[in-house]
Parts: sequence; structure tokens; C-alpha cells
Amino acid sequence: MTTTDSKLPARVSRRGFLGVLWGAALVGLFVQAGVALYEFLQPRVTPGGFGSKVTAGQPNEFKPGTVSYVRQGHFYISRLPDGSALAIWQRCTHLGCTVPWVEGEGQFHCPCHGSLYNPKGEVIGGPAPRPLDLFPIDVVNGSLVVDTGTVITRTKFDPSQAKKL
Repeated sequence: MTTTDSKLPARVSRRGFLGVLWGAALVGLFVQAGVALYEFLQPRVTPGGFGSKVTAGQPNEFKPGTVSYVRQGHFYISRLPDGSALAIWQRCTHLGCTVPWVEGEGQFHCPCHGSLYNPKGEVIGGPAPRPLDLFPIDVVNGSLVVDTGTVITRTKFDPSQAKKL
């Protein structure tokens, strides 16, 4: 007759121990990869940079009838002849190319497919389906502050879109 002592722990085989160890390592690896992927996909908005509120400058820095580029916000301040202003996003509404302002011609030219826009961002030629998008403008403590985190899409220009300064 054989007796077994129930007080002794069951022995774990080497294969079982290594299996548990490998499983724990794999779980740790997947958790670490998941955290890294989550961090990678989160938008990085720096205060004062694109995606946040950007201070463009004093209203008197932008003369009526001019278009000025604000680099840190990726937009243009277009001062209309009546003194009001638009914050125009530099992204083409056709396929998203960066649209530069051509001072000599007084219009925006998309280098990708030839869309043309006037100083109000309205389409005057090319395949673009609608005017350039805008950002809201506020005057805070005497400075123009543009909220690049809020995009205003439009189908045509309306004078109410321009901020009176």
C-alpha cells in the first residue's frame, strides 16, 4: 500500500515552469506594445502651436488688402479691404496639398493640381470643390488669437465669416 502526503506541494516540471515564464513574457510584451501604440496615436498639441490657439500678432500688423502667413499655425491672415480678417488654412480642399500665396498674382496657387483661390479663399480655377477652410479668430488683450483646433468648412464666402477688427 502506498501513502501520499497531501502536505507536500505538487512538483512543477521544467517544461511547465518555462511555459509559464514564456507566457508571462509574451503578456508583458503585448502590454508594452499596446501602451506604445496608444501613446503614438495620441495627438501632440503643443501650446501655441497648430491644433491649439495661436497668437498671430497685433491687428495693426496686418494691413488691409494683404495676406500674411503665420508659420506656427499653418494659416494665412487675409485682411480684406474693409479691414475685416480671415484666418485661412493653407490646406487645399481638393486633395490637401499646401497652398502658397503668390503675392505677384494676388492669389493662392495649389502646386499639385492647379487650383486657384482669391484672397477670401474662394475657388477661381482648378478642380477644388469648395473654398479654403477657415479658423475662428478672436481678439484677446489686443492680439489676434486663432483657434487652429476648430476648422470651419464652407461652401462659399459670406461676409459674416470675416472678423471685424
